[in-house]
Order: sequence, then structure tokens, then C-alpha cells
Amino acid sequence: MVPEELIALAMRARQNAYVPYSGFAVGAALLANSGEVYTGCNVENSSYGLTVCAERVALFNAVARGEREFIALAVVCGTEEYCSPCGACRQVLAEFGGDTKVYLANRYGAYQETTVAELLPIAFSLKDHT
Repeated sequence: MVPEELIALAMRARQNAYVPYSGFAVGAALLANSGEVYTGCNVENSSYGLTVCAERVALFNAVARGEREFIALAVVCGTEEYCSPCGACRQVLAEFGGDTKVYLANRYGAYQETTVAELLPIAFSLKDHT
């Protein structure tokens, strides 16, 4: 799957975002090694700390279906700037490996490519538990 296809799926997922407080809708599409794509959108809550980001919704959706290895993630928001995962999302993504490509896209579909490891170079991981 080419980046533009994954970004298009993230754009579609963004349309489902529930953002009555910030108005900042985000969509994500995660390509698993199996070839399946899992999407997510951000879901806000009046108790702001309970809000969940699009990236984590997509990842948790994939994990709930048994996926553990991922190829790429596209993240799209409605701005002219590229949309980058927050720190919490970066840490959650790092749990499943730093090699996952990340396409940071804007509302026009323009993007820049990076990896989870580049977004969070010194992630806390399983090795830190021993």
C-alpha cells in the first residue's frame, strides 16, 4: 500500500472524530504486517483527560484483533501543517517497535515520512523493566 492510500483512509476516519471541545479532528490509519488496515479518530470527553487520540484508537483496534506487528501509520489533521502524534501516542506506538513508518499529513494530503524511533528516540520499553 502506498502512503497516499493510507493517508486517504486516515482522512476518511477523521470525518468520524468526536471533537465538541477542541474542534481539532484527527484521523489515523495503521497498516499491519498482515496487510489489514485499522483506522481511528480522536474521541473527546468533557473530562479532558479521558480523551483518546486517533493513533491510539487505531492501534488498540488492531491489537484487539490480534495484530502485533506494523508497517506504517498515517496521521491526518485539518491544518496546513503536518500532524504529529502526541507524546503518549509516541510511547504507545513504540511498544510495538520503532521501525514502523509514520506519515505525518496535512489537510491536503501532503506528508513527510518518519519512523516511530525518530519521533521517540529513547523510548521506555520492555528492556527497562529488567
